[in-house]
Amino acid sequence: MSNRQDTPLLDKVQNPEDLRKIPRDQLQGLADELRSEIISAASVSGGHFGAGLGVVELTVAIHYLFDTPKDRLIWDVGHQAYPHKILTGRRDKIRSIRQPGGLSPFTKRGESEYDPFGAGHSSTSISAALGMAIANKLEDKPGRAIAVIGDGAMSAGMAYEAMNNAKLAGNRLIVILNDNDMSIAPAVGGLSAYLAKIISSETFLSLRGFGKKIIDKLPKPLADRARLAEETARGIAAGGGTLFDQLGFYYVGPIDGHNMDHLLPVLENVRDAAEGPMLIHVVTEKGRGNPFGEPHQEKYHAVPQFNLITKEQKKSVPKAPTFTNVFAEALIDEARRDEKIVAITAAMPSGTGINKFEQAFPDRTFDVGIAEQHAVTFAAGLAAEGYKPFATIYSTFLQRAYDQIVHDVAVQNLPVRFAIDRAGLVGADGPTHAGSFDVTYLASLPNMVVMAAADEAELKHMVATCASLDDRPSAVRYPRGEGTGAPVPERGEVLEVGKGRIVKKGTKVAILSLGARLSEAMSAAEQLDARGLSTTVADARFAKPVDQQLIRDLAASHDLLLTLEEGSIGGFGAHVMDFCAEEGILDGRLRVRALKLPDVFIEHGKADQMYADAGLDAAGIVTAALKALGHNSYGQTAAIT
Repeated sequence: MSNRQDTPLLDKVQNPEDLRKIPRDQLQGLADELRSEIISAASVSGGHFGAGLGVVELTVAIHYLFDTPKDRLIWDVGHQAYPHKILTGRRDKIRSIRQPGGLSPFTKRGESEYDPFGAGHSSTSISAALGMAIANKLEDKPGRAIAVIGDGAMSAGMAYEAMNNAKLAGNRLIVILNDNDMSIAPAVGGLSAYLAKIISSETFLSLRGFGKKIIDKLPKPLADRARLAEETARGIAAGGGTLFDQLGFYYVGPIDGHNMDHLLPVLENVRDAAEGPMLIHVVTEKGRGNPFGEPHQEKYHAVPQFNLITKEQKKSVPKAPTFTNVFAEALIDEARRDEKIVAITAAMPSGTGINKFEQAFPDRTFDVGIAEQHAVTFAAGLAAEGYKPFATIYSTFLQRAYDQIVHDVAVQNLPVRFAIDRAGLVGADGPTHAGSFDVTYLASLPNMVVMAAADEAELKHMVATCASLDDRPSAVRYPRGEGTGAPVPERGEVLEVGKGRIVKKGTKVAILSLGARLSEAMSAAEQLDARGLSTTVADARFAKPVDQQLIRDLAASHDLLLTLEEGSIGGFGAHVMDFCAEEGILDGRLRVRALKLPDVFIEHGKADQMYADAGLDAAGIVTAALKALGHNSYGQTAAIT
């Protein structure tokens, strides 16, 4: 629990209206208390950590000066928003963040009127803010839209696409670039803050507007030279704002994002400016004030629970290697034998295990930043020249590059290999990060091979299979977290494309499982056997192409066929059903059911419980089988008519 006696200023703030009553000279003290509260809360709940600590002063300054929620404040990405949540009426729930039934780890429209736009993926804020600013303009409302973009989000092309159209919004749009990848020396910081204050002032803005009017009256050759001189001068004076000027922004900065004496006057000038749109370049330190003493470490982007006194982090003892680590080792093993194998990640080197590949093959590793579209087409270009790229991207982030997968890879039948981490539900990160849709959106594409690993050994085989496929694109999906403990072979075996395997033989119920639900299928089979329902369990391995002969055999020799997957509607089960319909298998006595994720966005929680609620654990499989066979939960035999 929070020690409220240590936060006398923060205790007065239930919402931004209360914040605006705090004397201006006490705002830094309030920010210090807010930072301590974030650290205290993170020690209890864990979660995203570094980005929020870096924007404490900025958050206080924005809510102090702008009329939120009438002025729309959008955080990009949402994990910067922990201090924002505390200041907007959610302090009492901040320790529930990422917990079942608790606060979302990202901004969420349904959670607060102060969250006008949900942001789980990065680089969306300027587009959304522009839309809101234009809506205000069309309705002649005075409100501003403020986008705070940072933590690498400016590496995505979508941000620049939005900025290219931002001039339409005029002074209703303000973009704050939270630059937390660089430090700012004291002398430079002081000078830049002074310049920022001057050039954001009403006098300077008016003078600049007057100068532009004069330039516009000059003959074109002279006007062009004058305009270039003006932009160059501003670029030198303001730290390089020329690019943003070209995109239609009035650039101010850089300024120290931890100094209230710098932040407040500049943001106040920007708020009251008649011109726009404005871009404010704010330099912050990610993880500022964290108790571990290493603010720039990637591992402090998010943290587990920790002891506030000893700083010791709560760590579970792994029972098996993670799928991510198994993938990384398998890819390294293949790359040792094949110099054409290269690895690509989109700003997630440690999350995908590509950091380990980079240690072994630094010249064959490419981190393209938050730019999944580029990553996929970059991989296609490599494949076109005979290389074997593994585009290693979380399932939820790969969605952002779907057009490139279709147009640049599948249509051209280029052998790009997609390694899809975080497939399935991801627990505390919730619906924006769940890997629910990759089978559906990939298996619908001609030329694509789609695999799903049931365990560590299967993952190693599938990496080897991807590496061997030079005539078409392929994908292997695998979940977050620990494996099953299956022994990992020394070398991966190349699987026959489109062929599954029988894991357990039975006679009455057949469970055809795709991916990491196989262990639950085996547990369900034991329970069904105990009820007198002899059960076969098969590992499909491939969502595309499906194993047609395996499906025929299971259909011919069983009364019930259950497909099982940790994906959405339209996925593996749909492909099996389609084949069965075409073959006439559905015309007979066989009963077929598809077990999949429900057709809703599943809120964050504990992954095991989320799968149980979805009916994809052993108990859910048993229940579905009994229901399909006409049994109640306590039936002992099956009567098929």
